[in-house]
Amino acid sequence: MSPDPAPAAARRAASPLDHRIEAALGHDIDTLRAHRDRGVLDEPYARLADQHRQLAQAETGVTFYRTLLHRLTSGAFPVDGALFGRIGRTVGQLKEAADVRDAAAQQVIAALEPIETATATPPAAGKEPLSAADQAALLAIAGGAKLYEHLLTGRMSVTAASGTRIPHAELQRLESAGLVSRDTSHPVHAGQPVALTEAGRAALTTVHRTTANQAPKTTARPGAWPSTPARRR
Repeated sequence: MSPDPAPAAARRAASPLDHRIEAALGHDIDTLRAHRDRGVLDEPYARLADQHRQLAQAETGVTFYRTLLHRLTSGAFPVDGALFGRIGRTVGQLKEAADVRDAAAQQVIAALEPIETATATPPAAGKEPLSAADQAALLAIAGGAKLYEHLLTGRMSVTAASGTRIPHAELQRLESAGLVSRDTSHPVHAGQPVALTEAGRAALTTVHRTTANQAPKTTARPGAWPSTPARRR
């Protein structure tokens, strides 16, 4: 059974890859979709837009079955064989939806990586380049993030407000580079706030400024992000 149509306001599901895509393009997802709908994207960007749309739809499916499972286990229904059957079916449907979502995410990554390579910002003299993965991590942390330690496994990872998860090793690398800092006055099991340092904010600002300055002033070459069309008189 396919999920019921979502309301218009909730039709678009946020993708964990959105920050990474926006970091590579220098534009937000809505701009990518608008250019795709107008048919002005070259093939690599059009493919990325199409794959991202499929990923967003797959995320909606995961959200639907997760919400249904939460409703079934909320105590609103009698605990009997019929409920167990519905829960079992919903768990199976949620797993299938997650598999579809994961496959769609891999397709997005496959479409995105060539664009990341083509649009990589050259390093400033004497400085290491800020990779697309670093940009995505810093963008996610900029929106609010906390470092958590799992009480049972002891594993630590950063969870951003957007839902993006950042490995602990990535956090340690960004800390060593002086780009992020943690508020150690909070216990890790309750969540330690992670924030950008001045250097981290400056690094993101530099990347966006460099991307803007490198935007083509004349007709874009094939495969380039489309420039803003001139106003019609």
